[in-house]
Order: sequence, then structure tokens, then C-alpha cells
Amino acid sequence: MGNYRYPSLYQINTRVWLSQLSSQIGHPATLDDIPDSELDKLANLGFSWVYFLSVWQTGEIGRKVSRSNPIWLAEYQATFPDLQVEDICGSGFAISSYTLNRSLGEPEALTRLRDRLHQRGLKLMLDFVPNHTAIDHPWVSAHPDYYVSGTEAQLAKQPQNYIKLDLSKGSTIFAYGRDHYFDGWVDTLQLNYGNPDLQIDLINELLKISQWCDGLRCDMAMLALPEIFQRTWRIEIEPFWEKAIGKIKASYPDFTFMAEVYWDLEWKLQQQGFDYTYDKKLYDRLHSQHSRSVKEHFWADLDYQKKSTRFLENHDESRAAAAFPTAIHQAAAIITFFCSGLRFFHQGQLQGWKTKISVHLCRFPEQASDRSLQEFYLNLLKVLNQNLFRDGNWQLLPCKPAWDGNWTWDCFIVFAWEEQDGKRAIAVVNYAPNQSQCYLALSWTDLSNQTYQLRDLMGTTTHKRSGESLLNSGLYLDIPAWGYHIFELSSTA
Repeated sequence: MGNYRYPSLYQINTRVWLSQLSSQIGHPATLDDIPDSELDKLANLGFSWVYFLSVWQTGEIGRKVSRSNPIWLAEYQATFPDLQVEDICGSGFAISSYTLNRSLGEPEALTRLRDRLHQRGLKLMLDFVPNHTAIDHPWVSAHPDYYVSGTEAQLAKQPQNYIKLDLSKGSTIFAYGRDHYFDGWVDTLQLNYGNPDLQIDLINELLKISQWCDGLRCDMAMLALPEIFQRTWRIEIEPFWEKAIGKIKASYPDFTFMAEVYWDLEWKLQQQGFDYTYDKKLYDRLHSQHSRSVKEHFWADLDYQKKSTRFLENHDESRAAAAFPTAIHQAAAIITFFCSGLRFFHQGQLQGWKTKISVHLCRFPEQASDRSLQEFYLNLLKVLNQNLFRDGNWQLLPCKPAWDGNWTWDCFIVFAWEEQDGKRAIAVVNYAPNQSQCYLALSWTDLSNQTYQLRDLMGTTTHKRSGESLLNSGLYLDIPAWGYHIFELSSTA
């Protein structure tokens, strides 16, 4: 399998995809029914990872909550006018057991899928939800002390955050899973990291899961940090992640942990062993369309940046084609995917789908594709598939004004790439609603006495420049609003 320095990941909404496949083959599809040709396509597009979302067993209680919660129902109906109750299968993050969901096949189907991916040089990523479980998880009855409990007063005052359950040992009040900024997720119960036995059992769950996949995307991973747990629940806990990740990597040294993380806690989780952390801040800065803040984002330490997960959409965010006008979308994609880190693509993004699919649904209607975005992404992936952009050295390049008073120089974001064999390229984006000019200072000092061709790998533009001009004055750029180039730099002498 290709262990690239900067790999690409493709996220699949498993239950929805299999529902669509079921309608094609005329019977309920399982993981075994995924055609080899579909996996071949992902490998041929240059992906290293395939992230299958929501494969674990969910419970009947979660399904009932998903089918009755008025806020969630309104969301489904707004995006899915032909919604049927059978289309609501419960959140994939209200997990009752880390075993393959029965609707997706027998347990061994997951191992067979992993092996089929491995045959194509692909790795399998799955979910781990550390903060909470489904309400009907076996631990609720067997180990109620594994959960945060509540009082009658808290239940009366905050019914959105607590629930009373009738168990064999009597009625017990539990806290819904949540973070401290929002009300509870009412189809889940909050795990209590203050219980050392819980932490041991969670690590055992991780050891079990890691037999079946190559990596885990850890949902809301920062919620298990001691300072965050204390702030939310007023409970002191022992650190979990460093201990858990160390235990798994002792058995599976190449296992990969990716954290969904916010609140400026990315670096902290990287220090505790996470291989990759979500880079939501880059997404937000691109969405705000301020080039200076985007550029400053790349001033961060290179060790931090190479562990960042870069994305324009995922199952939690709005569709990129809906959130960004097309020209800005393409410019933002060049910045997002031609920097260092793990490149995260979401199913439907390559087709320009605009409607977000709720994680509570297992069926969704076909969406219209955007031909121009399809062509753009196919070209982008073809270029990214070069070893230069998967294993090369990356850096942010400085720009300078093209003349006195030329303020538009600051609208450019430019990256340099260099491979050990000498292959070089620069990614140039004018991330602004205006035409912009600048001189680009190249970092390579060995350009003298040669003429260079700059060929745009994402377009048809070609320039020739002398090495002396590139070294002395820099590369002059004059690019329209939201314009971009990926210039391959090659000597013509």
C-alpha cells in the first residue's frame, strides 16, 4: 500500500450508498455487493484511504428518537421531500455495539472489504465515538457507572440534557452526550471518563476495532481531554488519548488516528498521539474569503501542518458547491488540497452535489451533478496523483508588490513544491474578488544560466522565463479574481 507523506482520503456514506446499490441490483446490498470496479475507481483516482461512515450497529431506541425528534424531522423533510419513515435509520453516531451493522452484512463482510481495499493499495478508515454511546448500549444496564448521572433537579431544569431510564436495578437519571456549547444529543448517553474501568473498556474496544481497519476517525475527540471534561461535567479525569493511542500502536504500529477537533485544541491532540487533526479553521477562513487570514494560517509550524486534515466539506459541513460560488469553490480547493496534510474528500463533492445528507438517513435521492466541477475535480485529482504533491517538500512562498501602492499583492496565496529528483511546481491562487498583481519570490537559488518553462497543469497557460529574471525580480503574476495556476517548472536548456 502507498504510504504517502500527504495522502488523500475519500469518505463514503455507507448506508446511503448501499441503499442506492440495492435499487440497482434488486435486493438488499451488503458490503460484499460493492463492485470491485467501484473500488478500482477510487484507487485509480489516487486515493490512499477510504472512510466508510456509519458501519456500526445502532439501536432501536436511537432509531425511534431519530424518527420522532421534531427538529431533526424538519431537517430531513427540507432536503428529502419524498421521505419515508423507513428512510430514517438512526444516527450512525448513536452506536450500540462496535460490530458491523446487521443491515450491511455478516460480521466477516467488513474484513473482506478491508482485504479488497488492501489488494488495491487502499486503507480502510472507520468511526470511533469516544464521548457517548446509544441509549440501548449493553453498558447502560451492565455498567451504569460508566455514564454521567444526573439528579431529579437537573432533569427538571434541563430536560434537554438528561433522561430517566427504568433499569433492572431501578430508575436512573443519565446525562445525554454533549459538549458544553450545545444541548445534548438526545439519542445518546454521556460516558464518564472519571471511571477508570470505563477507560480500560474503551481501550479494549479500540483494540477490537483495530483488527478490522487501518485507522479511525475519532468523533469530537477533544471532549475526552481532562480540561474539557472538567469544564463540561465538573468531573476530574485521568488523561485518555495518549494512553489509548499508545496501547493500540504497540499492537498495530502503523494504525492511524484522525481527530475531529475544534476550539484550538488541534496541537494538543497531535502531541497526545493523533496522526491527523481536523483543520476547520482553514475551512472557516476560506469561507470568509479574506486572503490575509488564509495566508497567515500557513505560517504555523510545518510539523503541525503536515498532520492537518484539509477539507472543503464532510458529513458535518454544508456541501462545498452550496457554500462556495463556483469560482471561489475552485480557488479554495486549490488552496485546500495543494498544501501539506491529509486531503479529505466527501462523497458527492467531486460531482458538485449541493444537498447535505443527514447522518440519520439511510436513503437519499440521486442528486444532479455539475459538469464543470466534475471536470475540475478530475483534473485536480490527476495532478495531485503525482509523487511531487504526495511526497514532495512543501512551503508557503512570499509575494511583494508589483509597484508602489500595489495593494493587491497581498491577495495571493502561493505554495512551492519540490521533489528530491529536482521536479518543482508552484501553486498560485488570487484569493480575492479583484484582479491582482505581484512579484513572486522563488525560494530556489540554483536557477541561473537557464531558461524555464512554466506550464499550468490545471489549464493551458505556458510561460518562458530566464532564471536570472526569476532570481532577481521574481515571477510577475497578473491574475483575475479567484484565478489560479499550478505551474510545473522545468528547464528548457
